[in-house]
Amino acid sequence: MNTLLDAVRTGRCDLVTALITPLTAGERRALLPELTALRREIRTWDWSRRWDAEPTLRALHLAGAACHTGPAAAASWIAARDLRDGRTRDTTRLAALLAARDPAWRADVAHRLAARTATVEDDYPLIRTLLQGTEAPAPTTDGFVHAWARATTTSTDTNDTTTGRRPRPRPRPRPLRVALREDPYTAQLVPHLFQTAEPAPSLTWYDDPKTPGRWPAELAHLATEGTVRRSTLLTGTVNRLLRGGRTGHLAFYTDLLDVLDPTTDERAEHTADWIALAADAPSPTAGRAQQTLTALFEAGRLPADRLAEMSAAVLFRPEKKLVRAQLVLLGKALRRDAEDRFTLLPATAAAFGHPDTALQEKALKLVAAHLRPDDDALRADLAFDAEQLGPALRRTAATLLGAIADPTGGTHTDGYEETLPAAPARRPLTTGGRSIAEAVELVAALAKTNAPTAEETETALDLLVRHAHQDRTALAAALLPALADRYWAREDAGHADPAHLSAPELLAAAVLGRLDPADLSPQRPIHGRGFGQHCIHDALQRVTTARAREAALRVLTDPLPFLLATPTWDCGTLEPHDLLTRLTAYARQGATPAPADFAQALLRVRRDPQAAAAADALATAEGRRLAAWLTADGEPAPHTRHVSDQDRGPRTWWGAERPTVHHIVLEIPEHPVIQKEFPAVFHPLGRPRTGTPRCWHWRGQERAHLAVLPQDRETQAVWLLPDLTGCAIDEDRGAGEVLSRLAELGGPAGPALHLAVATGLGARHAEDRLAAVDALLVLAARRELDTALLGRDLAELLRLGTVKPNRLADAARTAAATGAYATTWAFLAGSLPAVLTDSPGRGAGELLAVAADCVEHCGPGGPLPEGLAPAAARKGTSQLATQARRLHTALTITTTG
Repeated sequence: MNTLLDAVRTGRCDLVTALITPLTAGERRALLPELTALRREIRTWDWSRRWDAEPTLRALHLAGAACHTGPAAAASWIAARDLRDGRTRDTTRLAALLAARDPAWRADVAHRLAARTATVEDDYPLIRTLLQGTEAPAPTTDGFVHAWARATTTSTDTNDTTTGRRPRPRPRPRPLRVALREDPYTAQLVPHLFQTAEPAPSLTWYDDPKTPGRWPAELAHLATEGTVRRSTLLTGTVNRLLRGGRTGHLAFYTDLLDVLDPTTDERAEHTADWIALAADAPSPTAGRAQQTLTALFEAGRLPADRLAEMSAAVLFRPEKKLVRAQLVLLGKALRRDAEDRFTLLPATAAAFGHPDTALQEKALKLVAAHLRPDDDALRADLAFDAEQLGPALRRTAATLLGAIADPTGGTHTDGYEETLPAAPARRPLTTGGRSIAEAVELVAALAKTNAPTAEETETALDLLVRHAHQDRTALAAALLPALADRYWAREDAGHADPAHLSAPELLAAAVLGRLDPADLSPQRPIHGRGFGQHCIHDALQRVTTARAREAALRVLTDPLPFLLATPTWDCGTLEPHDLLTRLTAYARQGATPAPADFAQALLRVRRDPQAAAAADALATAEGRRLAAWLTADGEPAPHTRHVSDQDRGPRTWWGAERPTVHHIVLEIPEHPVIQKEFPAVFHPLGRPRTGTPRCWHWRGQERAHLAVLPQDRETQAVWLLPDLTGCAIDEDRGAGEVLSRLAELGGPAGPALHLAVATGLGARHAEDRLAAVDALLVLAARRELDTALLGRDLAELLRLGTVKPNRLADAARTAAATGAYATTWAFLAGSLPAVLTDSPGRGAGELLAVAADCVEHCGPGGPLPEGLAPAAARKGTSQLATQARRLHTALTITTTG
């Protein structure tokens, strides 16, 4: 036994094999306790020793697997991750040791190893060796099937029999066709290629699926020679496509169908499956299914009821190409047999609800071409479906089908009423009267939160300050067990580093006495997390941190009764009467306001000149500063605006030069009051700043930073504009979320905020565009939206290329779908001249379609946008010309009618 352990420790696998081979089952089991003890010992080795102990691990893995007599325990030992190293495993010795075991035992172990997803590919050679001579079926787990496909694809032949001498092992590639023919499990495992959750990666290693030696071609060859039934491949492929998945995962199965080239009879057997694929599959797969069904129709194998079933599903799809092709197919069917109109025309009416009015019109023309005068019952059914048509087409439909809902086409809009979502309601932020237990619970929760909201942080700070002033001992006693898992809260932890603590943790650490007052001095630098001195996010974070440090220092030296800057509302706004009440209480108690806290209060207070007199009446320095801030000092100077043609950045990672991009830049002048009268940490907020520099700061805190200046949306919009511009012209994302929250704050909604919203409407990613639409609707609901200004901004951004027409169309469609048709048209009207040019960008027709839809719903009247008349006069059936004519007609009717 000692000899075996010595052999294992020295990593001598050959000696381990020689020592274990003659042992009986009982003698092998007797070795397991010491082998298990050695395994536990190895787990305690540090990484440097583990790196040098790879031979020991290999020998231990071999010895333990050979000594286990139970299949479950043996499989568990073989698959153990802690006994593996990074090198390719040699299973020859282990397979030789296990070869003498009972066949049923070996098959059991093999199947257990195949069920382990993480290790099955590494263990595949051993599994195949264990299965030899057992007559057991192959495992069918996803991992084993994938490993089999990979091994079959990359199989090698080690025998060279070209000479009469003993062959020398020399690996060489073996054709896939030969490997499949010689593998005993091919017929069993091929059907499972269609049942795995994802296709085996090796199946897709081809350029042309019809090339011999590639999986699609070789699977078809297996069906030809009878190794696998052709029906098995066809049914398996269709069923796998029906299960769905990513387009890239389905490409192999559609390629295999092309190689198999099903006959008409074979296609007809799966008619229901093709219909289901045409209805719900990803667009490329649905297109293939539609082509297959079209071929069946042309062969006379697709009855009218099946075609109607297919059409009812396909015409609901958003892909215009599929819908257009389906309408063409319906037209062929209606011309072939007029009696089928009772079945096919109701199916055609499904296109009446498509968002593309051109397709609605095509479907309506198809109905008009094949509906007969005596089809009264059919006409009544179609009239019901025609209610889904756009307002402009309802008049035509009413003429054809008789009375339908709103037969005037929605052009007489005296009863139109704009529907806007309600503006978000503000929630009061209350801290007075809340117990120590509530404060401790909140602080403990925030200590484990990576991105707390400003509301949560402000509530926690004020509660800690209030209770520390009233009874610091009781607060510390309650905090200590709640924060026992924080390293800085331990009694033996010494002084904590303030740079590593969040704002609530700073206050809690001060209450517990874990901070050195010298570390909280205002003269001590605050290390930010931004990149470069121009990062406004870093400046905002420093303000929050400085105020928390200041409050923590006062806890240790001169406790404050409460904080002055705690917001009145969850958005961060502080009402003037609340600040006046707090300043009065400070004066009554003889408390000295903390400079950073008072400065933050000024930035948060709602500027109400009528409250200035009450502030001046306090007869204190803070009261006079508040009075001045509420009148003139708090008003920021207007920003300036220009177009920048600077390059967006350095070379891209592949070395190509970035093209020059023109975009709008806003610049903020100096705010002298902040620079002269506020603490130094606030000075970056009052310095001249351009919107051009961009930073790569840590994401997640931007919404909390909005609460630093909740009454100055214009300044914050200037700061946000570079990120929004990046979302529009680069691959950036996430700034739209900040924009939607910014719209809910206070202060004027001026040019900067409108430009930010306009830029967000053209963001590259849908979630940012949706957030910009939310911001737009918030401004509209609060009657703060200047649609003319927004339209002019959009026109300029469209001309510069910052905003693309198709992205703006998507955002405008989303806004209109909420019921805000008049609002959407009001800002689109100002932007359309930018796309009604000789060379409109991609999506111009789509943008005109949204505009026409808005006009047809709300009928605003007014002059035609510049360039619309020439665009409407263009010949052709392009979307731009079609939608321009539609918009021109809608505006003409609403203006004259």
